[in-house]
Amino acid sequence: MKKFRTPQALIGLLVIALILGSALLALVWTPHDPLKISFSARFQPPGAAWLLGTDEFGRDELSRLMAGASNSVWISFLTVLFSIVIGTCIGVVTGFVRGWVDRIVMAFINALLAFPGLLLALALLAVFGANQYGIILALGLAYTPSVTRIVRGTVLSLREKEFIESSRVLGNSELYTMVRHILPNCIAPLTVLATSMFGWVILAESALSFLGLGVPPPAPTWGNMLASARPYMAQATYLSIFPGLCIALTLLGINFLGDAVRDLLDPRMKGLE
Repeated sequence: MKKFRTPQALIGLLVIALILGSALLALVWTPHDPLKISFSARFQPPGAAWLLGTDEFGRDELSRLMAGASNSVWISFLTVLFSIVIGTCIGVVTGFVRGWVDRIVMAFINALLAFPGLLLALALLAVFGANQYGIILALGLAYTPSVTRIVRGTVLSLREKEFIESSRVLGNSELYTMVRHILPNCIAPLTVLATSMFGWVILAESALSFLGLGVPPPAPTWGNMLASARPYMAQATYLSIFPGLCIALTLLGINFLGDAVRDLLDPRMKGLE
């Protein structure tokens, strides 16, 4: 666990713990109702009554940031889970079985990888619609090819190993061999990939929400809070600063944590300790 004692790893853990704690706390409590409109409290600057100020509708900025963290974390978690499960199943089967199944599936996967993930998600949102679960499906399908390719590469390096041959000699079925011997050896690269994907999804969801294709208002997300703050940047600069800081700090924490997880799980790093 030495890798998790580095300053970068500790900062990453602290930032992620703060974001997750705020997201979980927002499910049961926020300082004010994040959806309550109060025109008498419009554009209140940060202070004792409103710690981070209020927006153009008099809604508490801190409460909306907490609720936005909850929405962003939930969307990112479900998206990463969807991509990892579907991509792992496809990657393990195609990499282990090979043959015409592998050629056909990978031709389709490579075609999807030719499109940028965000562009592919935009196209899928036109089909699924701009809502919370439409975003999860669109981003999940957009990032599934990356998971499939990494898992397939891992499986290809494992399928000719001695312990796989031993499993075949013992008469184990291909399904048993994949589940018992192949899948556990994919956990390390999948853990590193899932950590990085969490940051990719948060950034992509914020970008889609900023473009008006995310969670529909009045539900807060960091992206749509940034979008709604654009007309008031001169009048209330804090409305754009705080959501932007939340996104930036979250990505920084995920990158630091992802680097630590990679170093911890990468066998080439163990000999350097």
